[in-house]
Parts: sequence; structure tokens; C-alpha cells
Amino acid sequence: MRWNLKAHPDSKITAHLTDVLGVSPVVAHLLAQRGIETFEAAKDFFRPHWGQLHDPFLMKDMDRAVDRLEKSLSENEKIMVFGDYDVDGTTAVTLITHYLRSISANASPYIPDRYREGYGLSKEGIDLAIKEEMTLLICLDCGIKAVDLVDYAQENGIDVIICDHHTPGPILPKAHAVLDPKRSDCAYPFEGLCGCGVAFKLIQAHAQKRGHEVAYLKPYLDLVATATAADIVPLIEENRVLTYFGLEVLNQDPRPGLQVLMGERETRQLQVSDMVFRMAPRINAAGRMKHATHAVDLLLCADVSEAQLHAEAIESFNTQRKELDREVTQQALDQIEHLQDQDKAVTVVYDPNWHKGVIGIVASRLTETYYRPTVVFSQSGGQLAGSVRSVRGYDVYAALEACSAHMLQFGGHKYAAGLTILPEQYPAFKHAFEQQVATTLLPEQKIPTLEIDVEVKLADLTPKLYRIIEQMGPFGPGNMRPVFVAHDIHDSGAARCVGADQSHLKAAFVSSNNQHIDAIGFGMGGSLEELKNQKNCSVAFVLDENEWNGQKRLQLRLKGIQ
Repeated sequence: MRWNLKAHPDSKITAHLTDVLGVSPVVAHLLAQRGIETFEAAKDFFRPHWGQLHDPFLMKDMDRAVDRLEKSLSENEKIMVFGDYDVDGTTAVTLITHYLRSISANASPYIPDRYREGYGLSKEGIDLAIKEEMTLLICLDCGIKAVDLVDYAQENGIDVIICDHHTPGPILPKAHAVLDPKRSDCAYPFEGLCGCGVAFKLIQAHAQKRGHEVAYLKPYLDLVATATAADIVPLIEENRVLTYFGLEVLNQDPRPGLQVLMGERETRQLQVSDMVFRMAPRINAAGRMKHATHAVDLLLCADVSEAQLHAEAIESFNTQRKELDREVTQQALDQIEHLQDQDKAVTVVYDPNWHKGVIGIVASRLTETYYRPTVVFSQSGGQLAGSVRSVRGYDVYAALEACSAHMLQFGGHKYAAGLTILPEQYPAFKHAFEQQVATTLLPEQKIPTLEIDVEVKLADLTPKLYRIIEQMGPFGPGNMRPVFVAHDIHDSGAARCVGADQSHLKAAFVSSNNQHIDAIGFGMGGSLEELKNQKNCSVAFVLDENEWNGQKRLQLRLKGIQ
């Protein structure tokens, strides 16, 4: 892994921040790197507030969406709330359904079957809406490319409101309203919302028109925060504000479904990492292994005892998912080795028997292993479904666009996407994608990079610094937890391997002026012998706190050793 020390910010700005905020030069450095240059900007950063959210009516078509929703409510129309089967989609469906039912709307959630209907707006869902005499369909976290299906719904007397955040195609669907901050004709100030975030802007606009302040909607932000964390969108600007208040809800009064997913936490405050690594995989497991309706049922539960029953089923789905994940990942690694594809610019693998529900996870695992853009295909009906993951800095969506002649459809983001092809298109797609990536992937994008914020001395690492860093959260893309580097330190002699499989490194470091600090390196047990044999080293780390027997002590959570 290549270490990249970020550029030092303007010394005049850091000196000014040190003076007006009364913080250490290290904190001033971190703030300046994040574009914070004044006392007021720092105040807004450390204390997010409702005023930082944008007016939802700045989003193109929002007035049309709110007017149509109000008409539906006043005439007691039947509404279908349609959403994708991942965390972003299921939380968005829960949010809109809960909000509409709270004002006595006749709203019914609908999640497509991953295996029978596939991704996005489905004819089967629209046909059910026609049969049930529904006249409004709210499409969440999907629909931006569903031109023909939206036409089909509208022709059958169903108006469609799309709330999506994916990149639009060349033609927008002729829906009654299309809410997507990535529309080229949309002047909304922030493009980084997830699908559930766009859904929240819809209820914010509707509540605003009815005279409510945005704080009235705070109870819904546990869903928005969960989706924002799970969808790996930038945790900056509006997303950071929504997640900040969403974490407050999750830590103080979460909805029962999310409460049971969190499990026992004692007094520790929930963080973004808990949503990403604990809650999101469980919510996703329902759609991967059975049906995502189970996740919506859980999230709509009104009491903990009912939620617990749904959570037990979802935990079972998650156990199955983990077993399949390990099995398919190993088969994919074996296939790459057999095909001698280890040295190519990309990974493209396929097996008709792989479970469609885990190919996205497997694509992520392969990307971590070989660090290159990856596509994993399985068979679904008479077509091949592919899941795509990328590496830092490489736009895999643009690469897919260049290969569109060899696909039936595709969609997604810069770093993750999905596609559908016919079996006979596989050889041509694989060749075209390999060629496209080989000619556009930059040399520096082929090596994983650890971004380091600032160099520090061990003496700089104080409890006060740790407390300030904690207030810089919530952390995520665009506002990552600060990574430090310390040079010319050495192992105290206490380094050892720990953990059930001895895969983790436990150490204590000492500086030249005899400053001591403990450290833990998860998955870094292989560095033990090298560490013992070196007189001095450099360590990259985030500052952490370890609690043991009621005592709290600072420690380094290691990211790398050189």
C-alpha cells in the first residue's frame, strides 16, 4: 500500500484557526484540510443545525410532486410505494409509507423480487397497482431509466413520482414528477443524496407546505442515516447534517426495527461504522436470501417484541448469506487462478450457479484481493446479471457506458453498478470491458493508497485531541476519520499476536523522548516479526480509545507500518 501524505494547508489559515478557536495546530491543520477557514465555518462544522439543509423546492419537479401527493391525500387515492431491495430502497419505502400512513393515507409498500422481477421498477408491480386500482406510484431509489415502464403505468391511469439518485440516461421517464439531483436541468445545490435522502426531501417539502418545520421530521432520520451510511455516499454537506441528527435518533429513540438490529450496546454511542458493518448487512440479507419485504416489515414494526420476531428471521437470512458469500468468493478466486487472470487490468468472472444475492459482496471481496475493477456474473432466468465494483478514483460507470453496445441495461454510480446482458453477449462484453479499463485505468489507480492527514508526535496525542476528533464526525467518504503518521518510534518489546486465530497485532510504541502508547492492528499479525526486527519504524493510524475494566486509555488503531 502506498502512503500519501496530503498537502499541507496554508499556514496563515492554520495559524488563524489556532488563534480564534483556541485549538492545537494539529486540529487547525485537520480543519483547514476540510475547507474550514473561519470561526463561523468551524462552528457550523462542529454543531450541525437544521438551517444547513436546503429548501427542498430547489429540486426540479418538487412542486409538481408535492401538489400530486396532496391531491392523492385529499381524494383518498390508493398509493403504491415502490422501492429497490437494498438498504437504501427498503429504508426509503419505510420512510414514505410511515409518513403517509401517519396522515391517514392509503399507502401500500412494494419491493420487487430480486430473482423474479430483477432490479428497478417492474411490470409485475405496476400490474398489481392496476389490479388494486391504485392511481399513484412513488418510485424510490430506482426508476430514473425506466422510460417504457413509466409510460406503461401512465397509460394505465397511474401517475408516477420518481425519487432517485442514480445517473439519468439520455431520456428521462415521462413521469408526473422526476426528483433526482443528478438531473442535468436540476439546480439543487447538493447532488450527493442517497435514494432515501431524496425521499426525505419529498416529505420535507410536503410537511413544509403544510406548515411544519423540518425538525418535525427528525424521527425519520434514523432511516435516512442508515441509508446514507450503507450506500457509501459522501458524508459532507446535507448528508452530514442528516446523518448527525439521524445518529441522535438512533442513540436516543430509534424505531423498534432498528433498535433490535443494533443489539446490546451498553452505553457506547452508535457510530456510522455500526450502521455499515452491523445493521446494513442484516437489512440487505432479507432481499439477498428471501425477499426484502421482510426488511420493510421489520422497519415498520410499532413495538420491540414484534420487531424481535422479524429480526430473528433476518438474522437467519444473514447467516445463510455469510455462508454463501464465503463459498462463492472461494469459487471465484479459484476461477481467476485457473484462468490465469491475476495480472489483467480487470476481473470478470461468471458462473451460472452462483447465487445472485451475493455477487455484489463477492465483487467487493475480489476488488479487495486484486485491487482492480471487478464484474461478477450469475445467471438469472435467460439473462446474466452482473455486479460491478471499482477502485479508488476510477469511474466504472463511465467504463460501462463505453461498453453499452454489449449490454441490455446498466445503472449505478462511479464506484458500484449493476448490469444485465444476454449469455451470448458475455464474451464480447468481457473483451470490451477489459480493453476499456486497460486503456483508461491510470498507473496510480492500480495501487491501493492510504491517505494520511498529518504527521504527529506521540506527545500530540492527548485525551483532548481525541475528544475534538470525535466531534468531527460523523465520519465517512468526504469526511473520513483523520489518519496520522508518526515517525522514528519503536516497539517497546511487548508486541504479540492476539485474537482467536492470532491474526491481530497488539503492540506498544515508544518515541525517542520516551512517550509511550498502546496500539492494535486488526488483521496485521503478519507484521509481528518485521516489527520486532526493526529498530525504528513509522506507523499510520487513527486515534482510538480502549476501555478495559472501566478504565479508558488512548491507543493507536494501526493502518500500516513501515
